[in-house]
Amino acid sequence: MASIKPSVPKGTRDFSPTEMVKRNYIFDTIKSVFRKYGYQQIETPTMENLSTLTGKYGDEGDKLIFKVLDSGDYVTKIKKQYDVFIPVLNKLINKAYRAANIPGNEPDYHYWISIGNRYEIVKQNWIAQKIDLAQAISELDIKLEDLNITGYELGLDSKSLTLDISEKALRYDLTVPFARYVVQHQNEITFPFKRFQVQPVWRADRPQRGRYREFYQCDADVVGSDSLLNEAEFVMIYDEALSRLGLKDFSIKINNRKILSGIAQIIDKADNIIDLTVAIDKLDKIGLDGVIKELLERGFTEADIDKIKPIILLEGSNTEKLQSLRQALASSEVGLKGCDEIETVFGYIEKCPLQTAKLELDITLARGLNYYTGAIFEVKTNEVVMGSIGGGGRYDDLTGMFGLKGLTGVGISFGADRIYDVLEELNLFPAAANQSTQVLICNFDKEGELYGLPLLQQLRHQNINAELYPAGAKIKKQMEYANNKNIPYTVVIGSEEIQNGLLAFKNMETGEQEKLSVENIVKRMVG
Repeated sequence: MASIKPSVPKGTRDFSPTEMVKRNYIFDTIKSVFRKYGYQQIETPTMENLSTLTGKYGDEGDKLIFKVLDSGDYVTKIKKQYDVFIPVLNKLINKAYRAANIPGNEPDYHYWISIGNRYEIVKQNWIAQKIDLAQAISELDIKLEDLNITGYELGLDSKSLTLDISEKALRYDLTVPFARYVVQHQNEITFPFKRFQVQPVWRADRPQRGRYREFYQCDADVVGSDSLLNEAEFVMIYDEALSRLGLKDFSIKINNRKILSGIAQIIDKADNIIDLTVAIDKLDKIGLDGVIKELLERGFTEADIDKIKPIILLEGSNTEKLQSLRQALASSEVGLKGCDEIETVFGYIEKCPLQTAKLELDITLARGLNYYTGAIFEVKTNEVVMGSIGGGGRYDDLTGMFGLKGLTGVGISFGADRIYDVLEELNLFPAAANQSTQVLICNFDKEGELYGLPLLQQLRHQNINAELYPAGAKIKKQMEYANNKNIPYTVVIGSEEIQNGLLAFKNMETGEQEKLSVENIVKRMVG
């Protein structure tokens, strides 16, 4: 058998021990902040039912869901669906025969008879499963419009096919599975329910810098409370967690879906809110001219754009932006309600000043997910070129799609993989994040190995990460091992050390070495 070149799928990565220490530093920091604010951890399965996920992220999002192929003989399942094709073939041949008896219809006659002549061969090949549906359609040169039958009715579209061969999918995010969890366990949890979740998600996206097909999300949500204090606390959580991780310059952008709805209302385009938000959300990427072009293509008029442009280009302080928005949205009740909600969040933050973050009202923030109904968040670092490192928002009835109506919620997510790249680029990982073992016990022979075991146990009982190198290797190799693993201290045990009870204790960074008793080595490591 030919050898296979080892590789991983595009958009996925292996993580070395050193990388895992750094990743866990990020996860542990964020988790500790979540717990500090009263959030409890849950986990949900890697796979969800496909029906649970589809229809929750918009058409574009649905295309990025990784489907899981059914086990077993799924080809038979497809064949059963495609049995509809045999009646279609019969319909074709019957039409061909009828066409042969219509005077003056020679072109149509030749078209249908040409299909009829190939019908029996194609039909037998189909039954014998020698050809698939696409080949049969191609060989017959069927024009579906002549049959007044759609590709969907034939089961020719990808959506219909997917439902027959896949009933499960990898989770696209953590929010929708959380909504399913809340509904499924509603009689077991206490509301308001504050949960956090740190697990991988998968998206069939095009891999690029900072964008992966498999990546971790660190989510926190609270459901069962409509208080805007929750939004304010999420701003504080972002600020505290990212400050702890060492970021010095980052922005938390906030908007409100009701404000966006108000903008659509004042131009009498309430039904086109999604088209509006999708376009203006791209302002940073395609610029104002690009946004205007896209809006025109989506049916907005020049007059509409003249009203929208001053709003999406608002400048000044958050207070000044809100004042301008209130004037522009004076005729929209929902728009003014959005302004009130933003102002309330700002009022809470004034009582609890942020450590590092800049809180900014950004009218162009219009995250494309369909379920946000109130506040919308996005977090960006200003220290390196990178996409958003966090985001979220309020959803008033996400659980309604699973049968539990009227349960409002709000949540945020940390982009752990992007945060990792930011910390790496800024060299913000602490030195301790590059090591796991704190001390390595080295020895010259089996006697030294046995002598070192009690010391090893004492260190571990004091929660000191310690290793004992197996006997038989040269000291040089043992020291190289310590250096390669960034182990800060070593203890060398030889016959002389065993005799006098003083072991060689070495600081690997400074090279300083001293003779210490077992008791003092333990004290030194603990202290």
